Amino acid sequence: MVDAGQGTSSLEDAELAEIDAWWRAANYLAVGQIYLLDNPLLERGLVPEDIKPRLLGHWGTSPGLNLVYAHLNRLIRRRDVNAIFLAGPGHGGPAAVANAYLEGTYSELYPRVGFDKDGMKELFRQFSFPGGIPSHVAPETPGSIHEGGELGYVLSHAYGAAMDNPDLVVAAVVGDGEFETGPLAASWHSNKFLNPVTDGAVLPILHLNGYKIANPTVPARIHREELESLLRGYGHEVLTVEGDDPADVHRQMAAAMDRAYGTIAEIWRAAREDGDVERRPWPMILMVTPKGWTGPKVVDGLPVEGTWRAHQVPLSGTRDNDEHRAQLEEWMRSYRAEELFGADGVLVEELQRLAPTGTRRMSANPHANGGLLTKPLRLPDFRSRAVEVTAPGASIHEPTRVLGEYLVDVVRDNPTNFRIFGPDETASNRLDPVYAVTDKVFAGNIVDTDEHLARSGRVVEILSEHTCQGWVEGYTLTGRHGLFSCYEAFIHLVDSMFNQHAKWLKTTRDIAWRPQVPSLNYLLSSHVWRQDHNGFSHQDPGFIDHVVNKRAEVVRVYLPPDANTLLSTMQHCLESRHYVNVVVSGKQPSFDWLTGEEADLHCARGAGIWEFASNDEGDPEVVLACAGDVPTLEVLAAVKILREALPDLRIRVVNVVDLMRLQDETEHPHGMTHADYDNLFGTDVPVIFAYHGYPWLIHRLTYRRANNQHLHVRGYKEEGTTTTPFDMVMMNDMDRFHLVMDVIDRTPSLGSRAASLRQEMVDTRRRARQWTREHGDDLPEVRDWVWTPEGEDPTRGRSPSVTAAATTSADF
Repeated sequence: MVDAGQGTSSLEDAELAEIDAWWRAANYLAVGQIYLLDNPLLERGLVPEDIKPRLLGHWGTSPGLNLVYAHLNRLIRRRDVNAIFLAGPGHGGPAAVANAYLEGTYSELYPRVGFDKDGMKELFRQFSFPGGIPSHVAPETPGSIHEGGELGYVLSHAYGAAMDNPDLVVAAVVGDGEFETGPLAASWHSNKFLNPVTDGAVLPILHLNGYKIANPTVPARIHREELESLLRGYGHEVLTVEGDDPADVHRQMAAAMDRAYGTIAEIWRAAREDGDVERRPWPMILMVTPKGWTGPKVVDGLPVEGTWRAHQVPLSGTRDNDEHRAQLEEWMRSYRAEELFGADGVLVEELQRLAPTGTRRMSANPHANGGLLTKPLRLPDFRSRAVEVTAPGASIHEPTRVLGEYLVDVVRDNPTNFRIFGPDETASNRLDPVYAVTDKVFAGNIVDTDEHLARSGRVVEILSEHTCQGWVEGYTLTGRHGLFSCYEAFIHLVDSMFNQHAKWLKTTRDIAWRPQVPSLNYLLSSHVWRQDHNGFSHQDPGFIDHVVNKRAEVVRVYLPPDANTLLSTMQHCLESRHYVNVVVSGKQPSFDWLTGEEADLHCARGAGIWEFASNDEGDPEVVLACAGDVPTLEVLAAVKILREALPDLRIRVVNVVDLMRLQDETEHPHGMTHADYDNLFGTDVPVIFAYHGYPWLIHRLTYRRANNQHLHVRGYKEEGTTTTPFDMVMMNDMDRFHLVMDVIDRTPSLGSRAASLRQEMVDTRRRARQWTREHGDDLPEVRDWVWTPEGEDPTRGRSPSVTAAATTSADF
């Protein structure tokens, strides 16, 4: 245990009394929010009508959060600290709202909640009430970038916020229940990725109050030496504050805050003035106080304060139970509100002076409202990095490596507000060209055999998808731009975190004082169709299905078919605001189909007819559609077979880049009108659709379309193993031969005249399967396939789309 008071100033009695008064005021407001509809100043005894009919909220963690907030304000005033506050126990919403109200920010942003008695009544009434605000530290709460509705993310959010904010201190309260979660456990290692020269600092405050909803917490029930050893092992100097006597705890906390900031300031000074960037232990505070501190000690003969019973609503029958209501009144009067608020409900002047001023208030700090600080990226035109395409399929590139070359320019031109995050996959996903202009940041030991590892860098990698997700969320929510590169199958690990972020974006779109923040951009590579060496465990395209469940205002999904469309798509995503953009692209060598100009046009339209592959002359007998790089390859290979074997068959090829274009315009801003969709796909012709992911998603997106009954989708159907690339598509019946069979089976005009071709396809599939088993490779005619139909000019029909698909997606 480190003596928090060593080398720090003491807390004078007068200042102690003031801080305690602020703490009591915040506690009073927290209790009032949970319980009261009326009588906010207790000007008379409580009656049933003063109590909310449904008591919702969490008291247990609130007094601890209020204590931390009060002492952070003291530190801010004394040292002019630039700080924001993240509440890991996000269900402590009453505390965050109370402090934002005491600082005056709440009434500034919500004038109906005035800084007086009527405003206090509205503050109480709105909490966890229909038409009001949630009980968590929600987007509606000034100063919040972390709702905490799902536990485990507070430290990763905090470190993401601290990156590239050299004077920012992010105070992150970790609940001891949250301490048990997997994402939180990994995020303790985030301090190995801070550069004290260019980054801010995170001050973790582990609040040990002993209990979760109905159980003790693990860290509270192990030996203190064991817990402190663990925290030291994570790289922290542990400053312990412990007790249940308010005056004693205030003195300890003031000393701990002073010492912690003194250590942070010295680490910054040594790094920035002396060049000393060797990793030192960063300070943290271990705060041990009773759960539900200052609340009812016993209710109905059972202990409450300091037990799990204090977690939510300690007195549950206050509307109908006279004894409970009397206890509530006694509890609230124990804070002596008459000393804290005037008869008009206004906070007394000497307490108002305890709040920092202007944007130094944590509830008004612009870093907690990142849209205020967002600056657009300096982005080169992607055409400057586009690959040359003399004819469709005439050249081959690795799309993500081409993107890596583009990102060289992005990193170079945006040295302080753009980062690439990933779980050890930047090089694996072929983005490693960026190492020409940046390194991977790492504060641990670096040895001679390491490559591109340094104390500073724009690439941040840790083998924890949860931590990467939290970092990029914290980074973008505070106004910077990021790209999260991940293997497609394992992005599922952050499904829940994505949920929370998407909900945050959706909610903040309707909050006028929160400007839009940069989008969260996913690049999913090493995808399902090219995981032949890793096999079934790495084959899962279902994240897309998860994403499209969210509100249309905030989600976008892109499936660029080649290198140039990937460049165009990514430039758009990096320019965008307030979305979650999911881009799926392969890293293996693949054909180039479109020039830079064609790619730009095709991506702007989101879906279009590829004339170079079509011969329908405006009247197709069958439509072959595709979304994704491998589906596009298989569709074009099928088209080549059909055009050579059945030259009179009128085929239209439609490629979809923006998956949301398939929806009705009333369902998604990118959706096509029915007329545009019908012009593209027809109303009474068969549509064979090869799709990157699970087939039923395409049916779900198009169920309102006129020709839905003619739509047949091929995609991944949970068949996979370690095998060749083509055998993988055959296992899922999305191969070119099966697509030809689908065309024959579903095109009425063919009748039986294509029976021999169909038989040939069946036989060829069998031969291809046997070949892989005998030779460990794909059939030479598949492996060495090229696009150009026999006897045709490869430059014929260069335009990727026609008038029928001329409408563009809403905001590409």
